[in-house]
Amino acid sequence: MESSNCLKDFFKYASFNVLGMLGLSCYILADTFFVSKGLGTNGLTALNLAIPFYSFIHGSGLMIGMGGGTKYSIQKSQGAHQQANRTFTNAVFLAACFSVVFILIGIFLAGPVIGLFTSDRDVFAMSETYLRVIMLFAPAFLMNNVLLCFVRNDGAPQLSMAAMICGSLSNIVLDWFFIFPCQMGIFGAVFATGLAPIVSMLILSPHFIRRKNQFHFTKCRPDRIRIIQILSSGIPSLVTEVSSGIVMIVFNSIILTLEGNVGVAAYGVIANLSLVIISIYTGIAQGIQPITSRSYGTGNYHTAKQILRYAMTSMLIISAAIYVFVFLGAEQITSIFNSEHNALLQEIASNGLRLYFIACPFAGFNVIISMYFTSTEYPRPAHIISILRGFLIIIPMAFLLSAAGKIHGIWCSFPATEFIVVIIGILFYQASKKRKKA
Repeated sequence: MESSNCLKDFFKYASFNVLGMLGLSCYILADTFFVSKGLGTNGLTALNLAIPFYSFIHGSGLMIGMGGGTKYSIQKSQGAHQQANRTFTNAVFLAACFSVVFILIGIFLAGPVIGLFTSDRDVFAMSETYLRVIMLFAPAFLMNNVLLCFVRNDGAPQLSMAAMICGSLSNIVLDWFFIFPCQMGIFGAVFATGLAPIVSMLILSPHFIRRKNQFHFTKCRPDRIRIIQILSSGIPSLVTEVSSGIVMIVFNSIILTLEGNVGVAAYGVIANLSLVIISIYTGIAQGIQPITSRSYGTGNYHTAKQILRYAMTSMLIISAAIYVFVFLGAEQITSIFNSEHNALLQEIASNGLRLYFIACPFAGFNVIISMYFTSTEYPRPAHIISILRGFLIIIPMAFLLSAAGKIHGIWCSFPATEFIVVIIGILFYQASKKRKKA
């Protein structure tokens, strides 16, 4: 009976979160599709130069939301409701502080930052617009991520899923409306994306209006120790998101020297499809977090391990299906975004898809095992895994393999990195078994 309930909880939380994360990932995929159709290769290049900076916003929101949500779930399972409320209040305070920083960057630094990566006048103008507007919407993105995580840990994963999907659907509809009927260009694309988290929060609002929420604002000063705990638990989520942005910046720079703007546009297709696929693994990981944290908080370590087994099995099945789909449909996937029927873009992206996504099972393992460590208040291995796959291995690997194999080396650097980190993750997990609370 316990095993049956455990499996039921896993499918409930994981399925809702996978669907929600797929919806959330369509924020950028919709931009990619409509920009490619409406603005061509230059628009796709401009979008790909600006998107990495969105990762900093999204990653900061996830860091605060996942870190605060994990702490909240453990405290709630232990009956420490006042402490749980203080955790929520401090999480909102952190989101406000980060929002101010991003707004200032958008106002004063958007142009200089984009100028570091392109001298093309048209590409620069579009990238600068996208970056400035997305930064001004940072408060909405941050607060939406915090509320999604807390509502999920408050026993309402279905509402979090609905909010993420509705936000994404609104983005898709508004993308089309602003770019084509309204002829608003790149501004229309980013404006639609910025409105999406606002729609998402409106969907979440009944949880508070009907007073179903068990977390509340409470009068307290910012607590340095609590803030450090939130950030520490959420750092792997931040590193995962931010590293994807930094890797995109590095890859863009290398690809520009190898294949020019067409190569960057081809990488845009691959990178944005990667966001969708990684979102599936993130959905599984975020789905197991509330159950694992609750089990850990009540001392039920067997259930936590069983949930991890379910997550890994599901990940392997999904990875196999994804790679077969990508391998067989690479040309068709690329043609969707190749509105100008550029033969070079078609060739580069199709070959890249088949090589890049060899990483699927390795990346899935690393995302899930990092969340498991974080959910059981053992964040150090998660920090190391996230930093290794996000910075320390993949960036040198990109330079090394691109020197050896040109553009094909770039595509192979992602699976090579994830495979190395899998070995390290397995060693950490074996070591964690020796801990009394593993």
